[in-house]
Amino acid sequence: MRVMVLVKADDRTEAGQLPNEAELTAMGQYNEELVKAGIMITGDGLHPSSKGARVRFGGGKRAVIDGPFAEAKELVAGYWIWEVKSLDEAVEWLKRAPFPTDGDSYEVEIRQVFEAEDFGEAYTTELRDSENRMRETIASQHG
Repeated sequence: MRVMVLVKADDRTEAGQLPNEAELTAMGQYNEELVKAGIMITGDGLHPSSKGARVRFGGGKRAVIDGPFAEAKELVAGYWIWEVKSLDEAVEWLKRAPFPTDGDSYEVEIRQVFEAEDFGEAYTTELRDSENRMRETIASQHG
């Protein structure tokens, strides 16, 4: 199963404060462990919401809202996509992440990614074929 691991933002990440060398080194080593174990598919940190935008859909309109956004605890500062056998396995890997346990707290959320089988009969052969073609195109565009 694939999961998305969402690292929540905090005042530090929303202020655009970058990790120091020790933090980058520790996270790099952790990511190497994930790669060696065949868990990690991708992952990145995100710029603060002040550099982002939202698009609100409703009432037949689209409204653009420029960042920053108010509630840092509701924002995402980074993410991973992992391939794991179970949610329990993802939790065990995440517990090893090099986030500090003293001082400020970090909240990290794990969510399962939908797979084709999850959609049942509504996901027809034609839709599966179309999805596969799109994934192949994306792979060829981005190597």
